Amino acid sequence: MRERRRLAKISTLALQQRRRGLAKLLPPTEETLRGSLVKRYVTCGHPGCKCARGERHGPVWYLTVTLGPGRTTSAVVPPEQAERVRRWIANYRRVKNDLEKISAINRELLQRERKRKARP
Repeated sequence: MRERRRLAKISTLALQQRRRGLAKLLPPTEETLRGSLVKRYVTCGHPGCKCARGERHGPVWYLTVTLGPGRTTSAVVPPEQAERVRRWIANYRRVKNDLEKISAINRELLQRERKRKARP
């Protein structure tokens, strides 16, 4: 609601320019990935292994994605790909955040247009 009031104070031209600027700054959508990158130290279960004495293997990187309520999937990410996966996840969050901002601007612009057409 606070965002809506803030947008209402900005001129239509400024909103259009802001929307255009946000769209230009979006990261490449082919470099986005929804999920979380998790670092874990694991035990293998072999009795003679170092991890049986408390010295775990790792770090092992996992990509975890929630598919729906109560449904997640995980996949091991090789260490050499961890930084790229981290960057893609950050890009996804940025795209999502910026699209929400663009959407809020569009709602404000649509409301202004509706009000303008309703005037006699």
